[in-house]
Amino acid sequence: MVKINGAELEIAGKTLAEYLAGTKYDPKRIAVERNGGIVPKAKYAETVLCDGDSIEIVSFVGGG
Repeated sequence: MVKINGAELEIAGKTLAEYLAGTKYDPKRIAVERNGGIVPKAKYAETVLCDGDSIEIVSFVGGG
């Protein structure tokens, strides 16, 4: 199980890019933290999600 923003999902073995492709997140407008460390956007395709991982995804919102 991988915890993403507090929800546990059975997605271990997928890459971060594969997970994001199935969501409404815009990879250009988010930051991803894995187990307390920021994942660089260039590493999304090679970052394999593992059992016990804790992922936080934060979307950037423009305004003014």
